[in-house]
Amino acid sequence: MTEFSEGESVTLDRLKEKMAEFARERNWDQFHSPRNLLLALVGEVGELSEIFQWKGEVPKGLPGWKEDEKLHLGEELSDVLLYLVRLSDICGVDLGKAALRKVELNAIKYPVSQKQNQTNSITDPNTTTTSHGNNNTEEFTG
Repeated sequence: MTEFSEGESVTLDRLKEKMAEFARERNWDQFHSPRNLLLALVGEVGELSEIFQWKGEVPKGLPGWKEDEKLHLGEELSDVLLYLVRLSDICGVDLGKAALRKVELNAIKYPVSQKQNQTNSITDPNTTTTSHGNNNTEEFTG
């Protein structure tokens, strides 16, 4: 496997190729069924969640986080991304195209005019707001 050079743009296709090569070199294709990859992805999302579990609300940019915490976060985010890319490859889904299509569908479903009419409250019928003590959480149900 070749290393990425600093400043090189990384594409989903490149990650897909790297993951396929990584699995092939270790004879892991036999274990990479959609179900197994999905369960591994869920496990990694759990590990990612643990990082934020007791931190309360975290501002953008993660001010106050130590470099080792940010490094750990990057590793867990990468695990989630890599399993997602591998799962999409094994399922024959072009993840990039599917994501762009989803953004387009969301733009139709949630036109800019709706956003402009919103203030601090969520009025989207596909979103519910629940109260947990002093924290309101939004749940996307669409």
